[in-house]
Amino acid sequence: MKRIALVGITSLALSACATPETRVRTALMDAGLSQPVAACMADRMVDRLSLIQLNKLSGLKKLRGQDIRNVTVEEFLTRTRALQDPEILGVTTSSGLICAVKA
Repeated sequence: MKRIALVGITSLALSACATPETRVRTALMDAGLSQPVAACMADRMVDRLSLIQLNKLSGLKKLRGQDIRNVTVEEFLTRTRALQDPEILGVTTSSGLICAVKA
């Protein structure tokens, strides 16, 4: 029993250590973007958005719609528009375009 508790506490501690970039990248991948595009976008977005705005992005995985594994950058931007934050939309749009071209 103590071992299970130790594993749980260790897992929580490690997840708390995740950088904002890691959390954004994971949220973008959960929203359906490929790993290379999500990593590129996360790198750009953490430099341009506040932590509050970055936290809003984590809610994208909760949006309903089509199979999230097949979401294109354009579809992701439509979902981002639903957050109703012009700065998030602008940064996400520019990052999405730049990163989609790179990938």
